[in-house]
Amino acid sequence: MRHSGRALTAVLAAGVLTLAGCGGGSGSSSTGAGPGGVSLPKVDKLATLGAGEGSVNIIAWAGYVEDGTNDPKVDWVHDFEKETGCKVNAKVAGTSDEMVSLMKTGEYDVVSASGDASLRLIYGGDVAPVNTSLVSNYADVFDGLKNKQWNSVNGVPYGIPHGRGANLLMYRTDVVKPAPTSWGSVFEASSPYKGKITAYDSPIYIADAALYLMKTQLSLGIKNPYALDDAQFKAATDLLTAQNKNVGEYWSDYTKEVQAFKAGNSVLGTTWQVITNLAQADKAPVEAILPSEGATGWSDTWMVSSKAKHPNCAYLWMNHIISPKANAAVAEWFGEAPANKLACQQTADKNFCTTYHADDETYFDKIWYWTTPLAQCLDGRTDVTCKDYSAWTQAWTTIKG
Repeated sequence: MRHSGRALTAVLAAGVLTLAGCGGGSGSSSTGAGPGGVSLPKVDKLATLGAGEGSVNIIAWAGYVEDGTNDPKVDWVHDFEKETGCKVNAKVAGTSDEMVSLMKTGEYDVVSASGDASLRLIYGGDVAPVNTSLVSNYADVFDGLKNKQWNSVNGVPYGIPHGRGANLLMYRTDVVKPAPTSWGSVFEASSPYKGKITAYDSPIYIADAALYLMKTQLSLGIKNPYALDDAQFKAATDLLTAQNKNVGEYWSDYTKEVQAFKAGNSVLGTTWQVITNLAQADKAPVEAILPSEGATGWSDTWMVSSKAKHPNCAYLWMNHIISPKANAAVAEWFGEAPANKLACQQTADKNFCTTYHADDETYFDKIWYWTTPLAQCLDGRTDVTCKDYSAWTQAWTTIKG
């Protein structure tokens, strides 16, 4: 569901762009320099919240904007429409690339961007800073999700956190023995599970290899799996090229991974908690673990277009989707930790937030959330240049062959 993205455009090296701000008031704007002195486009944030414009156009991951079509009991859209008068027009995107492209058209008001897209949207001038004072439920968002590297720049928030989750290691308990404890099990050159190992199909998966190397090859000096210089990047891509010989299938559609593990075509590889839940519900003998090295993960962010035609409805949507009731519903439906701490009191499964470690910052301290790689090293180094997302994209194409 979450995927790769386009390369960062020349805006990263260009001067400040002047773009139209959100309608409904100018407010303050975000300008100046981001990491490494890169210029930020000048984009205004909404100053005051006005009446809804009657509709809102949303780009989202599957499962984030449910109106009862997929399951009559799963619907947090119609109550929003009734309360606000904003008719929801939602488009499901299959990849972060697609989200970035769609947001550039100016036809959409709000997007549920993953960390491998959010910085591209910010530096591309496609999204506006968010006025969190206009989102009342923001106060109850876990502090561990606020003002992070993937959803803010220089302390200026560019979105509202939606939820978070880890990229786990899943295995068939009847086949993979002994049970794995490390990501090394998917990178073992002479793996006994050759042809039945699976991996996430995205350039951002390079970070999974980098994280493993960060913990096991200290001499490489990796401090952040999204900040890789030439030597570090080569080590990670070499590891993935070697792994490719053992990979039976790269997955992006989580329903297909469920089927692959049920059928036994895949027995070991990267997963999400929701995939494990669905596979187990279908009686597949699988378990998922957070390996000893930790893991990559995601924290999605609702972001408002800099060209939003319905900015007030966009803000009303953001406030609704992180309200305790709606945030609990979407978290349970999709399978992720909610962003709003009060949502844990609203889940149907009273153990849900424990299962998903919603308030366990010690657990999430082991997660390296997806962040768009930049040439300006995200680990703070200034004496070297890191590989940006365009290099990651090119390398991923080569790795897969």
